[in-house]
Amino acid sequence: MKKLFFNFISTLFLASLLVACNASKGKLTVESPDNNIEVKFAVSKVGAPFYTVQFKNNTVIDTSFISFDFKELPSLKEGFKVINTTRNTVNETWQMPWGEQIDVENNYNELVVYLEEETPLKRQLNIRFKIYNDGVGFRYEFPKQENIKEVLITDENTEFNLTEDHTVWWIPGDWDIYEHLYSETKFSEIDALSKANHENLAATYIPENAVNTPVTMKTSTGLHLSFHEADLTNYAGMTLKVDPSTLKMTSELVGSERMKGKAKITVPFNTPWRTIQIAESAGDLIESKMILNLNDPNELGDVDYFTPMKYVGIWWEMHIGKSTWDMEGSQDMNTWTQGKSRTSRHGATTENAKKYIDFAAENGIKGLLVEGWNTGWDKWLAEADAREGLFDFMTPYADYNFEEVKNYAKEKGIEIIMHHETSAAPLTYEKQMDEAYNFMKQNGINSVKTGYVGEIIPKGEYHHGQWMVNHYHKVLVEAAKKKIAINAHEPIKATGKRRTYPNAIAREGLRGQEFNAWATDGGNPPNHIATVAFTRMLSGPIDFTPGVFNIKFDDYKKGNQVNTTLAHQLALYVVIYSPLQMACDLPEHYLLDGKVHPAFQFITDVGVDWQQSKVLEGEIGDFVVIARQEKETNNWFVGGVTNEEARNLTINFDFLEEGKTYTAKMYKDAEDAHWDNNPQAYTIESKTITAASNIDLKMAAGGGFAISIVENN
Repeated sequence: MKKLFFNFISTLFLASLLVACNASKGKLTVESPDNNIEVKFAVSKVGAPFYTVQFKNNTVIDTSFISFDFKELPSLKEGFKVINTTRNTVNETWQMPWGEQIDVENNYNELVVYLEEETPLKRQLNIRFKIYNDGVGFRYEFPKQENIKEVLITDENTEFNLTEDHTVWWIPGDWDIYEHLYSETKFSEIDALSKANHENLAATYIPENAVNTPVTMKTSTGLHLSFHEADLTNYAGMTLKVDPSTLKMTSELVGSERMKGKAKITVPFNTPWRTIQIAESAGDLIESKMILNLNDPNELGDVDYFTPMKYVGIWWEMHIGKSTWDMEGSQDMNTWTQGKSRTSRHGATTENAKKYIDFAAENGIKGLLVEGWNTGWDKWLAEADAREGLFDFMTPYADYNFEEVKNYAKEKGIEIIMHHETSAAPLTYEKQMDEAYNFMKQNGINSVKTGYVGEIIPKGEYHHGQWMVNHYHKVLVEAAKKKIAINAHEPIKATGKRRTYPNAIAREGLRGQEFNAWATDGGNPPNHIATVAFTRMLSGPIDFTPGVFNIKFDDYKKGNQVNTTLAHQLALYVVIYSPLQMACDLPEHYLLDGKVHPAFQFITDVGVDWQQSKVLEGEIGDFVVIARQEKETNNWFVGGVTNEEARNLTINFDFLEEGKTYTAKMYKDAEDAHWDNNPQAYTIESKTITAASNIDLKMAAGGGFAISIVENN
C-alpha cells in the first residue's frame, strides 16, 4: 500500500513538473471579463518575453517584445524562463470625491508572470497584466533580489506592433511641451521632427520621430485604440518612438543629460502601467475609466477643502494685449519684448480685481484667479540664471492691495485662487513651498495654479523627465499636507494620479485657449476640441479656459481671433471635463447693450461636478456630443461641437428618466452663424421634452450647441 501511495505521489509530482515546464515554453493567456479581449504572453526560443493582444479574435497588437537596457549592466532582454504565474479577478466599485461621475466600476482579470534569467545572475522580472473590458494595462515589477540593487535605465523597450497602417491623431514626442496642434495622418506618415522648434513655444525638445501619449488611432474596420500610461511615479514620462516602415512603436523615455540616462530606480520597484484602450466607438474611449482604475486608491481621504467651481480672472486681458503681468509694461504678449520702458498697463490692480469680483458675485461664479499680482514679472523671460528666486508669492506689486482684495472677495462670497509661476525653477519653488502654502492657508486660499514656463533649471532636465516627475509629485504631496489643491500648467501629463491624490484637480498639458490670442499660426483650428476630446482628455481634467464671447478682439490684437462660434464656446463647459472651469473673457465682453449677455446664463447655470456622463455621439476630429448630469441638482447639460464643417444632428434624450417632463433651454448657432464670417450669431430656444424626445440641431461651421435640462415640477 505504501509503495502504491509513493508511486501515485511520484506520478503526480512528475505531471505537475511537466505542466510547469510546458507553461514556461508555451503561451499564457488572460481574457477580459466579457471575453472580448485576449492577451497572450510567451518567451521566444532565446528566452525573449513578448505579448500579443486580440479583440474579438482579431489581432490588435502582434508579437511585441519587451526588454530593458542599463548603464554598465547587461540588458534584460533574453535568456528568461517563466518560474511562476498567478491569476486574480477583481470586481469592485469605488466612488470619486469629484469627477465625471460618482461610481466607478473596477473589473478586470489579472495575470502575473514571474520571469528569471537562465544565467548565473538569475535576475528576476515580473510582468503584471490587468485586462479590462475596455483595454489592457501592464507594468514591470523588479522584485527584491541579490543581483539588482540600484540601476540606471538607459532604455525601456516596450514594443507595440501594429497590424496595419492606422489613421493616427498625434502630437510630437516633445520632452518639454504638449502644446502642439494634433496632426491626423496614417501611421506611416508620422513625422514628429518636422514640429521641432515651434516659434510659439517657450521650450521644446523633440529628439526622435516619436509621439506623445495619449495617442489615438482608428483601424480600417472602425476599431479605436489609444496608447498611454497610468500611475507615472518616480519614473520618466514615456513617448512612443515610431517606425513607419514596420508599423511599430517602441517606448522612448524622456531622458536627463545630467543623469545620462532615463530613469534611476532602486529595487524593489514597479514601473508605470503601459496602457492600450480598445473601443468599438470613439465615445467609449472617453467613457473609459481604465487609466484611473490602474492607480492606487485615494490616499488623502476627504478633500472637502476643494469645491469644484467656475472662476473668472485677470488673465485673458494679458494674452490679448490689453494689460501686462508686470507694472512696467515690459511683459507684453503682443511683442514678447523685455526691458523696454512702456506706459504701465498692469492688469492686477486692486480696482481691476474688484471689478472681476463684482461680476463673479452677480453671475453665480465662485472663484477669482489673479495673475501678475506678485513682484518678479518684470524679469519673467530672463535668462536661466536670472530666473532663480524670481517670485516669492507673497509680495504684491504696489498697485495691488492684497488684504483689500482678499477681504472684498470674502465679503462677496468669492474664493481666491492663488497663482504660482515658478519660471521653470523647481528647486527655488521647493524652497518656497512651505512658506507660500502657509501664506495661502493663513489667508483662506485653498487652491493654486502653478506654472513652469521656460526651459527647466537646472540645465539638462526636461519637463517630462524623471527629475521633474518627482518634483510634480512632491508638490502634490506637500500641498496635500496643507489641504491645498493643485491646478498645474506646463505640467507632466495626467496619468490618473487624481484617484490617489484627489488634490490634483486639473492641469493644462495641451494647446490651450491662449494660443488663439497670440500664436502667429492662426491659433487653434475649429477641429481642435473635436480632436482633443478623444486624445488629451482621455488622460484627465483639462484647464482649457473656455468662454470667449468677444470672438474677434480687433480692438486689442487685429488678425487674431478664436476660431469657433459663441455657441461652440458655451458647449466647452460640458464637452471638456474639468472640476475647475473658467469664464475667461473680460467682464465687459459679457455685456450686451449694457446688460449681461443672454447667453452667459448657460455659464451661470452649468455644473462642474457630475453624477454621470454619457457620450452621445462623436468621431475623432469631426464632432463630439456629451451629456452630463450635475451631482447636486440632478440637472442635465448637453454640449456639442463640430469642426470646420456644418453638421446636422438628431439628439435623442433617452438618458432622461422616463415618465417625467423637462424644460430644455437650447443655446444654438444662428442660421447664418460661421466661425469666421459670423461667429457671434446665436439663438436661444426652450422646449418641453421627455425621455422619448428627439430634437434636430444644426451646428454651423466651427460651431456647436449647449443645452440645459431641468425637470418640471
